[in-house]
Amino acid sequence: MDLHHVDLIVSLLTLTAMEIVLGIDNIVFLSIVVGKLPKEQQRSGRTIGLVAALGFRIVLLFTVSWLASLTNGLFQVGNFTVTGRDLIMLGGGLFLIAKSTSEIHHKMEDGGTDLDTGPSPSFFNVILQVIILDIIFSVDSIITAIGLSGNLMVMVLAVVISLLIMLVFSGKVSDFINEHPTMKILALSFLIMIGVMLFADGLHFHIPKGYIYFSMAFSLLVEFINMRIRKANQSP
Repeated sequence: MDLHHVDLIVSLLTLTAMEIVLGIDNIVFLSIVVGKLPKEQQRSGRTIGLVAALGFRIVLLFTVSWLASLTNGLFQVGNFTVTGRDLIMLGGGLFLIAKSTSEIHHKMEDGGTDLDTGPSPSFFNVILQVIILDIIFSVDSIITAIGLSGNLMVMVLAVVISLLIMLVFSGKVSDFINEHPTMKILALSFLIMIGVMLFADGLHFHIPKGYIYFSMAFSLLVEFINMRIRKANQSP
């Protein structure tokens, strides 16, 4: 195996790992939104949503020149130069904050009962939300991928592998979140944090994602300990 092939393999593994890490946000949102569908539609909702998102990501990869233009200035607001990427980050951040806050509000207003006390959203509406959020998350990750690797096929393969891994584990993650009310609130809180991070990024105020993921990991650890304590107390 020559040096060129080794370089391609390392690039593929790096990009795949990056896409999986960045896909955590997507899985959390997918779990919340698809969890509002009837039980018999949730699996097909996750599958169709992720497959459609995969198609959009591949299309975005083949529009590299357009993606590169998103970092060009569109107009000025004082000394602030607004780009296409900034508008996508600002819009996506506001959408996540509004959506997550609304879900928490409904959860609290229902007195701790299930969120799905009202009419269920349409299947098409859920798929559309999943695709829109995936495109928002994709723009940033794909621009980063273009910077890390100039090989289009490597980038496409990394996206396909990461989406397949997400497809395998999204069902288990979704079931776990929806079966534990406190975990659902925690997941919605994560989405608010991610929305704030996207909005800040759109204002050119970069918050390292390591801080967000460390907060998520620490909160999950505390909640797992609480779950074990509750389970021990409920045992005869």
